[in-house]
Amino acid sequence: MAAPWFEDEIAAAVASRLPELAVEVVAEIDSTSSELMRRARDGRCAPVLLVAERQTAGRGRMGRPWQSAQDRGEPASLTFSLGLPLMPRDWSGLSLAVGVSVAESLDPSKAGRISLKWPNDLWVDDRKLGGILIETALPQNGTAERYLVIGIGLNIGPREAEGLSTAPAWIQQWRPSASAPELLREIVVPLVEHVLLFGDRGFVPFAERFAERDILRGREVQLSDGTVGRCEGVGWGGELLLQTASGMKTITSAEVSVRPRPAQ
Repeated sequence: MAAPWFEDEIAAAVASRLPELAVEVVAEIDSTSSELMRRARDGRCAPVLLVAERQTAGRGRMGRPWQSAQDRGEPASLTFSLGLPLMPRDWSGLSLAVGVSVAESLDPSKAGRISLKWPNDLWVDDRKLGGILIETALPQNGTAERYLVIGIGLNIGPREAEGLSTAPAWIQQWRPSASAPELLREIVVPLVEHVLLFGDRGFVPFAERFAERDILRGREVQLSDGTVGRCEGVGWGGELLLQTASGMKTITSAEVSVRPRPAQ
């Protein structure tokens, strides 16, 4: 029998901050984020947490595929999207704030094993544990708020490295009994709190917490456009600070990816 997902328990836990949040769990879907974006374009913009036991067309940043996995019929990945109306003064750094929230929920110690890679990945020992996809839609109802969709995918059980740009890590490597429903309950309540905090105050409350887990800071990196330099961390707006041969560069483009260079 499949493990219960505790939809009512999750909704009750966030009710004090987001009482209208609906929690939906589906066995299979193309992409939880794609589904919530479709709903938003149709004017359905209520807060919702949509969880899939299996995604057939999951998406990552820059259009990369992110497929879920199963192990003996149980989800070996946790894939879900949180959708809600939001109107922050500045959207900059939201994916970093979400990364902080998820990392702290799964690994509370400041010296913990989960690191964050700008702008949207969770890593363990230089291997990718999971990713975050931020999308927004402007509802056709005259409201000034955009509809925010946060997609999150995490590896729970073993994943094959074939076809992946970064070898995977998975949570059961240090938490052998971890399950998707258990991890979802750990993540969701702090995530809602942190997203609403971001809506009020932006990235500033998360900047130092991101710095504690910043896997790129102090390392030589290369951008997808060929730029090479030393990462000096992130700014108060979530921008990547890169010291290059021609001086300090500030990287904000969502169309640029960054990788640490191998040690010489």
